[in-house]
Formats: sequence, C-alpha cells, structure tokens
Amino acid sequence: MRIMTLVAALATFYLSGNPDVYACTRVVYAGRNGTVITGRNLDWKAPIPTNLYVQPRGISRVSSLASGAIEWRSRYGSVVAVGYDMGVSEGMNECGLVCNLLYLPGTEYKRQSEDRVPMTSSLWAQYILDNYKDVDEVVAGLSLDKIYIEAPDMPGGAATTLHAAVSDSSGDCAIIEYVDGQIYIKHGHEYRVLTNAPIYDRQLAINDYWRHVGGKNMLPGTNSSSDRFVRASFYAGCIPDTARHEVALAEVFGVLFNCAVPVGVVFPDSPEVSQTQWRSVADHANLVYYFAMTYNPSVIWVDLRQFDLGSGAPIMKLDLTNRHKAFVGNVLSEMRPDKGFVPMYTLDQWKRAVESRTD
Repeated sequence: MRIMTLVAALATFYLSGNPDVYACTRVVYAGRNGTVITGRNLDWKAPIPTNLYVQPRGISRVSSLASGAIEWRSRYGSVVAVGYDMGVSEGMNECGLVCNLLYLPGTEYKRQSEDRVPMTSSLWAQYILDNYKDVDEVVAGLSLDKIYIEAPDMPGGAATTLHAAVSDSSGDCAIIEYVDGQIYIKHGHEYRVLTNAPIYDRQLAINDYWRHVGGKNMLPGTNSSSDRFVRASFYAGCIPDTARHEVALAEVFGVLFNCAVPVGVVFPDSPEVSQTQWRSVADHANLVYYFAMTYNPSVIWVDLRQFDLGSGAPIMKLDLTNRHKAFVGNVLSEMRPDKGFVPMYTLDQWKRAVESRTD
C-alpha cells in the first residue's frame, strides 16, 4: 500500500519572547445530554510560561496601536490561558464558547492593498470570547472580513502565524484561517479536529485517505501534525457516546494523551513537533475549564459559575509561572485580584508597559 506523505515547509523561529506561535492538537467531543467537551494539547520546543485569568464583563480593549483601531468592552466574562502574560492562546466565555489558537506556518494575514482594521494576535482569541456567544455569531461576525491579524515581529524577525478553532455548547465548530491575506472559514459540527500544518483543506484530504485505509487496520504513528490529525479524528469518531459526564471527560483526556509528544522530544527545524507543555479540557455545559501542566501530575480547574463576572468585578489571576506549590483540583481559593495581562502590540511597547507597572 502506498502511504501518502505531505511535507510542509517550516520556518525556523527564534522562541524568546514569542508567546503566540503555539503548536497543538484540538479535538471536540459532542455526546448525550448536551455534553460537549473541547480538549487541546499545547506542544512547543521550550517551556511556555502560562497563567490563567478570569475576567469579568465590561473590560475595555483596543485591537491595535494604529489609528482607526477597533475599541470594545467585553460583553461576556471568560477564563483564558495567557502565554508570557502578553497573549491569549485560548479560553472559554460564560456562554460556553471556546476559542483555541494553533500554530499554522506560512500564514499571511495581510493583502497587498489593505483596507481592513488590524487586530493584534495577542487579543484575537480574546476579541472572539468578549463579543460572541456561539459559533454562529463568530462566523457571521468574522465573515464580514473587517479585520486582519497583525502579527508583530518577535526577536529574530519571526512573525506570529496562527489559525483559530471555535466550538460552542451545541457542538457546533468552525475553523478560521488566513491564506494569502484572505479569510477562510469552515463551519459545521463535523470540524471537530485541528492540528497545525498544512492548511485545513489539505488536512481534511489527508484524513480522507486514512479513512479509506481504516483506523482499525493502520494509523500513522509519528508526531507530525498530519499524523496527529488523523489519530485524533479516528479516536474522536469511535470513542463511545456516554451519558456519564466523567466518562466523557476521561475520553477526551485519552485522545489528548494519544496525540501528546513526550518530554524531551524536540526537532529544532519543526517547532510544532515538540514536547507537550500543557493540556486543557473545556466543559461547555458546566463552564468548567480543566488545565494540566506536563511537569505537574495534578489536574486543576476553574469553574466560571463560582466567579463574579459582572462589570466592575475584579480580574482574578492564577499565577502558575511563579507558583511556590503544586496546585490541585479547584483553584478558586488560589486566585488573586490582578490588573490583568498587558497585550503585546509590539515587543518594545509590551516591555515598556510592564516596566511602568513595576516602577
């Protein structure tokens, strides 16, 4: 049997100070009694300092430092995972909408002649969680094509390249990519799996090939993005439908473990084929966000229903980067009021803003 292999050309990135170019595997489970669960692995070649924030409604934000930037106030409260305290990589809002950002090499957000409004990559996921209650609204809003993603240069000249996956409490999903400056959206309950390269249409084509082979006969076993996509798709399609909530959670964790990359595995020229740093599981119906770091064997969780998300309520932070003990279970009592993270529009701007906070 002739095995089809597609090789994506990958750029070498300088990691320091780059919070956003994350590789990972994302999968959605939709089962009985309205049970919908989204899981995600984050893989990268070096540790990604990540903290959790619970944010109320009414927070003011701006999409860019450029004139004419979008200004908004958050309509919905959310829990988000923030890398380097400067960029939101994923999160869930109080309506049960989940947004995950994944690394996509080769993304080009801008057109040669650009009349859309820039949106910093550090706030793209936050913008979605702040403003939309479900996938239908996300698709309707982003399909207007009013924004493009501004990918600030990092040290070494690397730019942020991402695509987004959104899912909601009905099990609806959408994949959002920019290719040659054009936005492309795949919308439907069937779009439950996403990894990294290649672009989504090609991932689907590879998976179609392996469906004909049959996952019970053979599954590709490498850590490449395409192989992880095939394995996650197969297992997400064959795990049993269950009325037991704890079983559904365990099933999603099991798929993530199957697609994880062991600690110590690093391919310098392919940063998306690197060790799993952390994993998350979002329970849409119960608004519980589970989080597990590879170097901490315990799973922690944030229950959004236990927080005051009203306008004017404090932002709450779980400092995982500077923790002095291992957190276990519900971390409500461990979270502390905070000013909130500083979005990165440019690296120099972010450094100045952080320094001014400590003066």
